[in-house]
Amino acid sequence: MDFEELKHTVFRDILKRLPEYLTYHSLGHTEYVMEKAEFLGRVEKISEKELLLLKIAGLFHDTGFIENPKNHEEIGCRIAQGYLKDELSDRELKMIFGMIMATKIPQSPRNLLERILADADLEYLGTDQFETQGTALFEELKHFNPELTETQWNELQLSFLEKHEYHTDFCKKYREPTKQENLQIVKEILTKT
Repeated sequence: MDFEELKHTVFRDILKRLPEYLTYHSLGHTEYVMEKAEFLGRVEKISEKELLLLKIAGLFHDTGFIENPKNHEEIGCRIAQGYLKDELSDRELKMIFGMIMATKIPQSPRNLLERILADADLEYLGTDQFETQGTALFEELKHFNPELTETQWNELQLSFLEKHEYHTDFCKKYREPTKQENLQIVKEILTKT
């Protein structure tokens, strides 16, 4: 399978057609998640075949937004099956579907590949991208709920950060400390409102 050709096709067919109000769940987010998934996969020393399946899952994980944000993971699995059914075995497809479903909130990955994709999807929580990515998500959520205030958004972020857990050793060690700093920043913002 030529991953670059598949990526080009999915970008053209789906991700470039996502509505502009998806300021967070965008082509850029998919690229970010694929990049982080590949990085974490290499840190975890997974095989090249597993790395390919991981990148494919990252490519399709949010494609379901083209139809419906509510159950986009399930839709993404169906879309992936349409593109991949002639290229991959049933076992490989099940692995990809498992990884896509592992990104569903609350995350509940069941194996290493699922833990890697789940962490790649929310890796930004423990980085200096937290504010930028968070602002993009806030703008996207405001499209669906125009009444959403900044205070309500920060309360959502606080609750989410307090419940979120990383699943890979790398993210636990290198992203969790910054995530805790970001959590404190949100708490400070809320005490001033």
